[in-house]
Amino acid sequence: ISQADVAIDFSVPGEAFNNINICFDKKVPIVSGTTGWLDKYSEALDICKKKNGAFIYASNYSLGVNLFFELNRKLANMMRNFSEYDIQMEETHHTQKLDAPSGTAISLANDIIQNSEYTNWSLKKEEHTIYIDAKRIENVPGTHSIFYDSEVDQIEIKHTAHSREGFALGSIIAAEWLLGKKGVFTMKDVLGI
Repeated sequence: ISQADVAIDFSVPGEAFNNINICFDKKVPIVSGTTGWLDKYSEALDICKKKNGAFIYASNYSLGVNLFFELNRKLANMMRNFSEYDIQMEETHHTQKLDAPSGTAISLANDIIQNSEYTNWSLKKEEHTIYIDAKRIENVPGTHSIFYDSEVDQIEIKHTAHSREGFALGSIIAAEWLLGKKGVFTMKDVLGI
């Protein structure tokens, strides 16, 4: 790994933190897209800063999804004062997806929580909680929908991946952007949004 210009990690939750630390030790910039290990995320940030590393983590590297994240934040902020709308989400992925909800769905829900009166998300319908319906269907790269539902109408925003190529492209763009930098970054930095 010490010969690499940059590392891209899409491994498994139990190995991601270790892979990230190896890169910090070897002074190799790392782009991580593995979800399910984020209980150690703040520790990874501390180690990165201590070892003067370069690190980008994103729950999703698709350029379209990252623009969708921004749209989601803006819509949540706009809807803050309209309590008559109930917020729900639906995410659909392939049957080999290990986590439910996906890291992308969690990121979307957390962005809504930061910009609304909601305080939590759940896979069960609960009061004052964003319900996430996590579906697993054969050969679906990833679809995320957010619904603002009232008695009189519904607002929906949706992102649908047509293939997994967009995720790979975004991680390569992030890796190229990270070269020569030090610190902790996000896809907002990469895309300049």
